[in-house]
Amino acid sequence: MRNIKVVVAYDGTCYHGFQEQRGTKFQTVQGVLENRLSRLAGQEIKVFGAGRTDSGVHARGQVINFDAGDWRAPPEKVAPALNSLLPRDIAAISSIEVPAGFHARFSAAAKTYCYTVYNGRVPSPFRRLYSYHVPRSLDVDAMGEGVKKLIGNHDFAAFRALGTPVNTTVRCLMKALVRREGEIIRVELKADGFLYHMARMIAGTLIRVGLGKLSPGDMEEILESKNSLLAGPTAPARGLCLESVEYGINL
Repeated sequence: MRNIKVVVAYDGTCYHGFQEQRGTKFQTVQGVLENRLSRLAGQEIKVFGAGRTDSGVHARGQVINFDAGDWRAPPEKVAPALNSLLPRDIAAISSIEVPAGFHARFSAAAKTYCYTVYNGRVPSPFRRLYSYHVPRSLDVDAMGEGVKKLIGNHDFAAFRALGTPVNTTVRCLMKALVRREGEIIRVELKADGFLYHMARMIAGTLIRVGLGKLSPGDMEEILESKNSLLAGPTAPARGLCLESVEYGINL
């Protein structure tokens, strides 16, 4: 087995998420990658991704791996070869060969997501695909104080979409901060794993804190309630980006 790891960036606007939806006509990032890699390799290639980003969610540092089989291309040449066939909204950043036991998803130690809010008074046509426009002024200090209540090892059942079964809703949020850059507000979250819609629900709840509809302390109460009906609305997908994936080994 020749196990190849590729770091991928994409604009998720035109895709029904990362994960292939077999038996449908929906275009996904995984589907495009598998199609192009199979053409290059002259054989069927199945891709495994680190994060199953939703429809409309973007990525700067998605990680995939695949068994290259009989394809003898030098690992470092896979990314440029792939870019020659990819559409303009997907790009392969780098490629290397990794140990056979490496799996993009199951070997991941941490993932970092960033949610972007455009806090300008007037909508921006240049930011509409990559941020959520909130015209009312947001209290970033309150948002930052609120998100700190979530740091640590907790049951994040209150921040997950209903009807999504998992073995456990306990996750470790290693880093959480809110920062303003002019009219742009970024919510950065790093965890050992994310529940379905977890990052977007945290962002949506923090926006309510920023608007004064919730207090920073309410974040802790919502977390402890384990009741997702108490959390704020799920923020739109277009503001979310998978920034990076970290592994416990040097890859």
